Amino acid sequence: MSLRCIVFDCDGVLLDSVPIKTLAFARLAEPYGEEARDRFVLFHAMHGGVSRYQKFAWFFREFVGREITPEESREWGERFAAYALEELGRCPLIPGVQEVLDGWFGRLPLYVCSGAPADELRQLLQVRGIARYFAGIHGFPPAKAGLLAQIVERSGVPAEETLMVGDAGTDRDAAEEVGTLFYGVGDFLKGGEYPWGEDLSGLDAWIRERAA
Repeated sequence: MSLRCIVFDCDGVLLDSVPIKTLAFARLAEPYGEEARDRFVLFHAMHGGVSRYQKFAWFFREFVGREITPEESREWGERFAAYALEELGRCPLIPGVQEVLDGWFGRLPLYVCSGAPADELRQLLQVRGIARYFAGIHGFPPAKAGLLAQIVERSGVPAEETLMVGDAGTDRDAAEEVGTLFYGVGDFLKGGEYPWGEDLSGLDAWIRERAA
């Protein structure tokens, strides 16, 4: 059985954008004090791949003492984007990404599966000049496992012949739930049972050993 489809998370996998988004979360929480800010940043770090809107809802329950309203959620989302998007437009690609995109574009279908809002994600990857590589760019909603399942269905490639590349537990869990292969990136997933790299410098060679 060979590898016939590749799915990428975005933050920390395509773009070296995790520090930028961490700072944006910190700026949102700062008016509530240092403890709230630090715990929000920790919650964000421990729940990589989870939609920012779910994180906003957690913060309000934890520190405001009530559910966030739709208007507040939308306003926090707009502020978050304003804090982050300019920097995201110029942050570097993860090492090894360009080699994989150039090497496998047109040979295997490539997709993006991210917890970021879909419209924002497509706009960002268009600005970065890499949207053209992907057969589909999919973002929240739904959550990561639901997105990955949709991609597998639309691609027509069996899950066991599809690779999910991610840097967070939610990426790994989605791959397990849907039944795809998984390749981990970054320190958070180091030492697990899956193939792994500090960045994507080794991914091209790994794919070549398994692709049709």
